[in-house]
Amino acid sequence: DNFLPKTSAPFSTNSYDAFISPNTLNLSSFTKLMKKLQEIHPGASRDRIVDALLEVRKNNKGILSGLSINSIVKRTSVIL
Repeated sequence: DNFLPKTSAPFSTNSYDAFISPNTLNLSSFTKLMKKLQEIHPGASRDRIVDALLEVRKNNKGILSGLSINSIVKRTSVIL
């Protein structure tokens, strides 16, 4: 997961839009994340998974960049 910049600044000024919007550079990461979470939690709806991801983001000072996909999956799984 070395594709994220190693800076203290947020990856995007509008990280909510950058993470959730399907028309962004983060689409492949978002798609991988959703696929992995749907495999682990087949009973959870897409909306529930997105809500849990948003909660992880909120708990991480409002950004997800800098966290590995595995870390995001673990934190989201705890919420789900």
